[in-house]
Amino acid sequence: MTELGLLDTNGVLRLPWVLPDRTSAGLGWDRLYVSTQRERPYRATFDPAGTHQLILHLNGPVTVRRGRARLTSSQLVPPGGLFLHPAGCQLAVELGGQLDTVHVYLADQALQDSAEGRPVELAEELGVTDPLVEQLMLALDGVVRQWQPAARTYVDHLGGLLAAHLVRTHSTGRVVVPSVAGLTDRQLARVRELMASRLAEPLPLADLADVTGLSVSQFTRRFRAATGLAPHRFLVRLRVDAACRLLRSGSLPIAEIAASCGFSHQEHLTRVLRAQVGTTPAALRRAG
Repeated sequence: MTELGLLDTNGVLRLPWVLPDRTSAGLGWDRLYVSTQRERPYRATFDPAGTHQLILHLNGPVTVRRGRARLTSSQLVPPGGLFLHPAGCQLAVELGGQLDTVHVYLADQALQDSAEGRPVELAEELGVTDPLVEQLMLALDGVVRQWQPAARTYVDHLGGLLAAHLVRTHSTGRVVVPSVAGLTDRQLARVRELMASRLAEPLPLADLADVTGLSVSQFTRRFRAATGLAPHRFLVRLRVDAACRLLRSGSLPIAEIAASCGFSHQEHLTRVLRAQVGTTPAALRRAG
């Protein structure tokens, strides 16, 4: 799939008085574009975009005015406040002061997949607070800040959570998503086989969903129903198990084991092992 990039946004980030610090450009994310920046005061109108725009205010408060063809609403937005703008809609906006923000642009297809085929539209909101949206946006920014290829599955999971939550709480009409069954034994076996064969590679959720014949959102829900874990957490467990086996039974250098099991480097493996099993690679090797 094609990476979502700056050209898929509505143009705010191309303004000369918006100064990006870091973005997801070049990371291969096909449903999300993330950017963190300092914004100076401005007033501008932007054409409709194919992505839904979410802006998290990191400081403030600052006055924001917004509308479509003209400015129609105004709000003093505190730190943690959100600006939500749906895909396909013109945007007029005025920023009244200097501001640090995180922007997340979400492909409309991700939102529609989370609605299980029932058309859904994101609401226009200004100054609302939502702790879950805030934490998901900060988590995405954290991934950009310390990017590791092994985190690709985690990014897809965060994007799916964000889309599902937006459908439930920030759409123009409430969409009730019914409970779903888990994956079949055959589907789960195919997923496990693919994960095991690609432990050392970044593994997008779309690749895992493909082997089940489901959409990404359907796959994520059914996988959790079958295993009790999100796909990225299940994959981390497989990587940890494989690394532990190699550390206990082999003589490969620890850095080589880390790379072969999908960890970015030896320190990454050490950090995950401490969190997951309460020990270090060296200790496991000695105990083996």
